[in-house]
Amino acid sequence: MLNAQEPIRIAVLISGGGTNLQALLDAQSAGALFSGRIKLVISDRDDAYGLERARKNGCKAVVVRRKGVEQAVFEDELLSVLDRAQIELVILAGFLCILSADFVKQYPDRILNVHPALIPSFCGEGYYGLRVHEAVLAYGVKVTGATVHLVNEIPDGGKILLQKAVEVRADDTPQTLQRRVMEEAEWILLPQAAEMMAARLLEQKRSTSYDETL
Repeated sequence: MLNAQEPIRIAVLISGGGTNLQALLDAQSAGALFSGRIKLVISDRDDAYGLERARKNGCKAVVVRRKGVEQAVFEDELLSVLDRAQIELVILAGFLCILSADFVKQYPDRILNVHPALIPSFCGEGYYGLRVHEAVLAYGVKVTGATVHLVNEIPDGGKILLQKAVEVRADDTPQTLQRRVMEEAEWILLPQAAEMMAARLLEQKRSTSYDETL
C-alpha cells in the first residue's frame, strides 16, 4: 500500500536520447520537482540513450519492446511493469508510441505529454520529432513553441496544461528550431507541469488517506 506522505511515484516513457528526461532528472536534483519522484524509466527501444541517462541518475530502467509486437500485448506488458512499480503518474518524454484509449483509461488524467508545437497547430498523428519543425518552417509561421498536455484517446488532444512560445527565425533549419524549442520551452515546461500534477495528486492522496482515518 502506498504511503500518503511519500512523493508521487513517477514513470517516464522514452524512445530516444532522453533530453526531456534529463530535464526532469535535473529538476528533481535541484529540488524543483519535489512532490513526485522518478522511480522508473521505460523505453520501447533497446538502444535508447535515455536508458543510460536513467541509470546514471540511479533510476530503474526497463525496456518494453514495441517493434514486432501487437499493440495489445505491448500495452499489457507496459501496464504490468507500471503496476509492479506502483506508478501514480506517467510522463511521456519523447515516447513515439501512440497509446490506446483502453490504456489511457487505466491512468485517467495521470499521463502527461510534451509536444514540440503550440497545440492545436502542428499536432496529431504523424506530427513528431523533426516532422513538426519541418512543417512549421514549410508553413512559414513566425512563432512556434511547446505544449504540455494531459493524454487522452486522441493524439495530442488532451487538456492543455502549459504552453510557451518560441520565435521562428529566418535562417532556421528543422534542427536549429528543434534545439531552440527544447531549450527555451520543452525543458522548462515539462518539469513545471510534472511538479504541478504531482502536487495535485499528492494532495488528493493525502486527503483520501485522511478521510479514511475518520
